[in-house]
Amino acid sequence: MTVLIVLFSIIFSYLLGSMNSAITVCKIMQGKDIRDYGSGNAGLTNVLRVFGKPTAAVTLIIDLIKGVAAVTVCRLLAEHFGVVLLDNEMTVRYLSGLFVMLGHVFPIFYGFHGGKGVLLTATTALAIDPVACGIAFTFFIVPLVIFKYVSLSSIIAATSYPIVTLVSQYLRDYDKPLLNAAFALAMGAIIVIKHHDNIKRLLSGNESKLSFKKQ
Repeated sequence: MTVLIVLFSIIFSYLLGSMNSAITVCKIMQGKDIRDYGSGNAGLTNVLRVFGKPTAAVTLIIDLIKGVAAVTVCRLLAEHFGVVLLDNEMTVRYLSGLFVMLGHVFPIFYGFHGGKGVLLTATTALAIDPVACGIAFTFFIVPLVIFKYVSLSSIIAATSYPIVTLVSQYLRDYDKPLLNAAFALAMGAIIVIKHHDNIKRLLSGNESKLSFKKQ
């Protein structure tokens, strides 16, 4: 049963993640492919910049549901059948979270070209460990308020996430904080890697700042 639960968690989460909400919502609401506009990225920030708040809001809601759904379904299934992977009840959560993120970033339905996974990772992290997610969120929101670079804030939060996971879970007496931090590191690393172009623009001073003005 353990093998079946693990396989289901991987496949279900990846396929759910592969359903890119930015692409789907923009095609339905705007009749356009978001990848042909703005930065060309199929993510929330580009949707906000190109099509404005209403379209971005719908994209946000669907992404919120998608991340939480993957982790919740796999967690409940594992609990129902009493599956504890690697002597850690959190492993299935992190496994499903990692693969829903991989599906979002490398979607099989869209030629493995998806979003950067920031929002999806945030919702997934919230479903996995709300405390660690809440702490890591401060490493996103503070730089965003100060510098107004979504990319820089995302990189800082992604980098801090495994450290926050390790320290906070150790202080809360979790069984496998190091293992969980390893999953968090993998998730954070994907975000940093997907921001390689943004890093180049940040270094050259050409990165766009987030504007909350009416589109």
